Amino acid sequence: MSFIDSIKCCFSNYLTFSGRASRSEYWWFTLFFIVGVIILTILDISMFGTTIYSQDGIRGQTNFAPFTSAFSLLIFLPSISVLVRRLHDTDRTGWWYWIILIPVVGIILMLVWLASRGTRGDNRYGSDPL
Repeated sequence: MSFIDSIKCCFSNYLTFSGRASRSEYWWFTLFFIVGVIILTILDISMFGTTIYSQDGIRGQTNFAPFTSAFSLLIFLPSISVLVRRLHDTDRTGWWYWIILIPVVGIILMLVWLASRGTRGDNRYGSDPL
């Protein structure tokens, strides 16, 4: 699956939590998310800068990032749905998503699952996306 096909597929199936997603679909969409956040963060900083305020001797800093925030909200559901479908491809239920709440071990385990090859042929979540 190509970069553009992955983005189209993830946005067209943004509420589809059934079925399977290939590694390429998941990782191309993840790359789209990372590059988008980097570009929009640079745009936010260049347009709005950083605000530093002082009140009662307490200094604080705020970053106003409307573009990055809007992009993150737009991509929130598609990213969760493609992750769940990717877990289905490895023959795991989407509820395994919550393992990332376990510090270090959960994140490493999730990365291993997301990077591993999916089940060959059909599994209980559908046919092989490849």
